[in-house]
Amino acid sequence: MTEQHDDQALAHLAAALAAEMKVYGRMLATAESCTGGWIAKVCTDLAGSSAWFERGLVSYSNEAKQELLGVKASTLYQYGAVSESVAAEMALGAVERSRADCAVAVSGIAGPDGGSPDKPVGTVCFGWAMPGDLLETETCLFAGDREAIRRATVAVALAGVLARLQR
Repeated sequence: MTEQHDDQALAHLAAALAAEMKVYGRMLATAESCTGGWIAKVCTDLAGSSAWFERGLVSYSNEAKQELLGVKASTLYQYGAVSESVAAEMALGAVERSRADCAVAVSGIAGPDGGSPDKPVGTVCFGWAMPGDLLETETCLFAGDREAIRRATVAVALAGVLARLQR
């Protein structure tokens, strides 16, 4: 798959998400670490995204996760930044600290360095906070280089919001 094809697939996914968000009158916030704002970029590439996209927060450092999103220092210490517990707190913090009622959070190891036997390069944790107090997390292990891991993370993040809206 070419990069252009991948970009088109992400744009198509964002457009499908936009349509659902508008139907349900929802607002989305993103809390991103390893993607560095790429999820927000894909969303805001769409004209009219202000009708459903509220804000994107890039919290790359542990300090930013705590200051911007309210992630507890104890959670970071106990589980590490790349954990479902931290992703859950990031997603909840994004909703609590915005006008959004839906949020997706990602924290992972995009590489090429930084992995460990327990959390190899390509490990990404997701958190989705949705209306009705729905909070779900998931961990994926993606293959490829830094670009491929980050691109796959954006796709899973957006598809996850869309799937949860359609339930």
